[in-house]
Amino acid sequence: MTYEKSAEAISRLSPEEYRVTQENGTERPFTGKYNDHKEPGIYVDVVSGEPLFASSDKFESGCGWPSFTKPIEPAHVTELRDASLGMIRTEVRSAHGDSHLGHVFPDGPRDRGGLRYCINSASLRFIHRDDMEAEGYGDYLDQVAEVSG
Repeated sequence: MTYEKSAEAISRLSPEEYRVTQENGTERPFTGKYNDHKEPGIYVDVVSGEPLFASSDKFESGCGWPSFTKPIEPAHVTELRDASLGMIRTEVRSAHGDSHLGHVFPDGPRDRGGLRYCINSASLRFIHRDDMEAEGYGDYLDQVAEVSG
């Protein structure tokens, strides 16, 4: 698959998706559609479609945004120094779509690498495990655990 930012993709964004991904915005905590989302699948860039995070790497951090321990495909995530808001943070962007995703912090679960990728729901599109093959993401099925019960 080819992942890219296009005028067509940008035109399909909701105002909130545009504000977050294109204007480096942040959604209000606990308001994003994926904050409490627990279904099996992957999260892709809402602009480019590049795979970013797997549901099996999602955890409850209590911060108000979806949190992940690592990217599904490290090459699809870039990290940049962010000195806005009077503090030093590490911004996370999609590599091909250049979408602002959120930030990464060193306070994640120690037993899973210690990182917390704090990501805006508005920058993501969820692909359910059952739809991954049909949507071209079958190569990532092994990274999405089956839900038992």
